[in-house]
Amino acid sequence: MLVQHEEFRFLVDCGEGTQRQILRAGVGFKRLNRILLTHGHLDHILGLGGLVSTFLRWEVMEEIQIFGTRHTLDRVHDLVFGVVLRGYRGKPPVTLQEISPGTFFETDRFTITAFPVDHRGSKSLGYRMEERSRRPFLPEKAKELGIPPGPWRRELVAGQQVKLPDGRWIKPDQVLGEARQGTSLVVIGDTGHTENLIQPAASASALVIEATYTEAEKELAERFDHLTAARAAQLAVDAQVGELFLTHLSRRYRERDILDEAKAVFPSVHVARDFDRFLIKRADE
Repeated sequence: MLVQHEEFRFLVDCGEGTQRQILRAGVGFKRLNRILLTHGHLDHILGLGGLVSTFLRWEVMEEIQIFGTRHTLDRVHDLVFGVVLRGYRGKPPVTLQEISPGTFFETDRFTITAFPVDHRGSKSLGYRMEERSRRPFLPEKAKELGIPPGPWRRELVAGQQVKLPDGRWIKPDQVLGEARQGTSLVVIGDTGHTENLIQPAASASALVIEATYTEAEKELAERFDHLTAARAAQLAVDAQVGELFLTHLSRRYRERDILDEAKAVFPSVHVARDFDRFLIKRADE
């Protein structure tokens, strides 16, 4: 999954053939230099070998940062440094960034926070990408105060007091509304447990999570530590998210089987297909 926000792009997990799918999707490799791994199972990391090899051959970027737990990065190290970069001369273009639960990436506009996820002892992580809260500019207030367009309005939005050409001083509180929570996206890989995920996913604009089985085979789901569509949908209800996107479906089901089961619990649900594109917004937008 590729997530883009402003000029930043993040790849979440890297299954086999990822570089081929990037080419088919036409999204390109530019600025795709940060990879967030949920866990180290092979179906989530095997594509790193081909992707790193492609990056090296095309020389499209100076450094690739791969984020994950120590458990995950140990397996990645064996794959990337033990095979792809074996005998490579010079500074390796790949850096492995060990992370723990907490905020590990931030700009003045948004943050990425990792949180623990249970899946067969894999030391998994989920990720919450969230815009910082902001106070909206109220143009009607600015009009009432006679604030002309230009740098004065920009500085007020930035929280700075300004002096108008007529000598009056205007404070940000006079033209800014109440703080509004930013758009947020929560991404969870494989898991069979949702009790500890309600708080990390709370009020997210969108939640991406697996739905490997249906309730008809919930015993299999429990045995292999995966979710049913109904359980994934119940998490969306409990966490009060805006939209739900289901991935990691077993090939034994039709898409409609998963969708119908989830919709019976949480109506605003989508089954994500290869090459789908979605725009995530807050519920009030």
